[in-house]
Amino acid sequence: MTTATTIPQRAYGSTGLWVSSLGFGAGKIGDAELDEALVERLLNETLDLGITLIDTARGYGLSEERIGRHIAHRRSAYVLSTKVGYSIDGVVDWTYDCILAGVERALRLMRTDHLDIAHLHSCPKETLERGEVIEALDRCVGDGKIRFTAYSGDNEPLEWALASRRFRGLMCSVNMFDQRAMDKVVAPAGKRGLGVIAKRPIGNAPWLHANQPTGRYCEQYWLRMKAMGLDFGADWADTALRFTAFTDGVTSCIVGGRNIEHVRSNVASIARGPLSSDVVFKIRAAFAQHDNNWTGQV
Repeated sequence: MTTATTIPQRAYGSTGLWVSSLGFGAGKIGDAELDEALVERLLNETLDLGITLIDTARGYGLSEERIGRHIAHRRSAYVLSTKVGYSIDGVVDWTYDCILAGVERALRLMRTDHLDIAHLHSCPKETLERGEVIEALDRCVGDGKIRFTAYSGDNEPLEWALASRRFRGLMCSVNMFDQRAMDKVVAPAGKRGLGVIAKRPIGNAPWLHANQPTGRYCEQYWLRMKAMGLDFGADWADTALRFTAFTDGVTSCIVGGRNIEHVRSNVASIARGPLSSDVVFKIRAAFAQHDNNWTGQV
């Protein structure tokens, strides 16, 4: 068994939940090609390292099913976050019934009687404004199936979600190449008592590509990286993760993976604490100087 490491625990807004400042993004473990024994070891060793936030979604393949299969017996050891709103057979996406059915499916697959945090997953502002999906989440809270409601997304819908005061938490893209939400949403949300989970905290590691990675998640981040002119050499991953994890208002940042060594490396980065103020200033200034309407990447 991996020895637990001291990872800073933070209050998830004013909810009373506490989560590790580094969370585990369970998207990659949804890959059907991934060996089942490897997934079991990865999830359990992640918990052993002291990571207490597990984040998944309806759209992450076998992820929810595998979480239920391999760590449901350790349910009290982690805060469970997922995302709903779509892809329920026979039910129209982004409707009241789809939310209810999605929550029931998540509970069944993850073998639990409650979800700690349930996000609406990047639905448009118009859907939020209609209100029925939020009302459905509220009903699930009333029924004891969800503890806290949240919104996951970026740009205008994210700003609407913050202004609405209908959610207890938010999730959005925050990294050195994606700083738009930091001052407009993340810091204000923290001050209002909302939990904030940062997704894509290392920007999908664009520095791993010598040439523009066309059609990849990190393509836009690669272009921004080149424009910003930053170079952290062998310390890219460490610098990027610490920049996000210690951003004002961020409760936790979720990093995906299928390799326990990468998880250990991320834990070690968090243990090093915040970057120096000079480095943070350099990163913020580079974004501000070269920002060409760089909106949040959904």
